[in-house]
Amino acid sequence: MVNTSSIQNKTFTGAGNFVKLLPTGTVFMFQFLNPVFTNSGDCHPINKYLTSFLIAICGLSCCFASFTDSYKGSDGLTHYGFATAKGLWPSPNSDSVDLSNYKLRFGDFVHAFFSLNVFVVLALLDSNTVNCFYPSFESTNKALMMALPPVIGSISGVVFLLFPNNRHGIGYPSSDDSSKKS
Repeated sequence: MVNTSSIQNKTFTGAGNFVKLLPTGTVFMFQFLNPVFTNSGDCHPINKYLTSFLIAICGLSCCFASFTDSYKGSDGLTHYGFATAKGLWPSPNSDSVDLSNYKLRFGDFVHAFFSLNVFVVLALLDSNTVNCFYPSFESTNKALMMALPPVIGSISGVVFLLFPNNRHGIGYPSSDDSSKKS
């Protein structure tokens, strides 16, 4: 007999992890600034430089977010840090939390790579970006522009489910329990 409650919990947990891993703040910033930087797709050379800079900064933000974490310290405050080979940095020493449990893991690099892929597909196939950098692409490769985002999103979603992330990065609440599973 299949426990539907357990299946529902796993589904909602997986969906929550998927939403947490997508660079939503970065995507919002890109969607807000891209029409301004691309001059709504009517680009001049300065617009191309500004848009390239925006895409690069947003791409770095997607990667950076995959390596951040947070925890509740013994002082009751939430502390944030960047995962390193030794633990979180910069972070004050905590009496109640072993910061070495927050070391870099293979899954962090997988998440960074696929988060970046999701963002790059979204950014490079945005209509303003297409009209700015490669205007003939939209008319000749419309099927690719429509099919690629869902395909990359689906593949990334499966990878995110196969490599679950228990990091609580900047902008997400830390877990109440102070121990991390590696």
